[in-house]
Amino acid sequence: MPSIHYDIAHLLGALVLLLSFALLYQRRLFALIKMFAIQSAALGAAAAWQGYIQDAPHLYVTAVLALGMKAVVIPVALHRIIVKLNIARTIDTALGVGPTMIAGVSLVTLSILLVLPVTSDVTALTREDLALALSVVLLGLLTMITRRNAIGQVVGFMSLENGLILAAVGVQGMPLIVEMLVAFAVMIAFIIFGIFFFHIRERFDTLDLHDLDSFRGESR
Repeated sequence: MPSIHYDIAHLLGALVLLLSFALLYQRRLFALIKMFAIQSAALGAAAAWQGYIQDAPHLYVTAVLALGMKAVVIPVALHRIIVKLNIARTIDTALGVGPTMIAGVSLVTLSILLVLPVTSDVTALTREDLALALSVVLLGLLTMITRRNAIGQVVGFMSLENGLILAAVGVQGMPLIVEMLVAFAVMIAFIIFGIFFFHIRERFDTLDLHDLDSFRGESR
């Protein structure tokens, strides 16, 4: 593979990872959704590039799905949910910015330590793509854990799913059906979350999980 192909693929994967850190940093809902849309667009670009260098046309389908659904449709839908439900635009977090970033860097280090030793028999591009993808998955999980707002947790979940797609497109020979099933699963989850939001808002007049705990008598 020409070195320029490797460099661009690595750059796009690293961009998706960098935007995971941007998601961790955000403290406003609209900014969080915007960063997720940009991350999904970067994922679409990464999938399209992998389709080109692997000569795998089905990856272009993945790219279109990421760009159309995750970079446009889902962010617009979340934006409308926030406006319709008049949700507070700031996000309460379980950790401050500093500790959250330190935890994020630690998870990236853990990903590298886990992936590189067990993938020594694959190409360097595949090995590093898997390390980047696992990092995105773990940072998405961290985003879910540290956000007390339900929509913030949904964005973390979908960022986690972006990491799974990044792993799928980075492995040569991954069948389209696997990527389609992952995309279908996240769409179903998004619909369920949307219904969940409306019911919670209607019943408790809030989507802040800390406030919901108080209804259960668990507030400290």
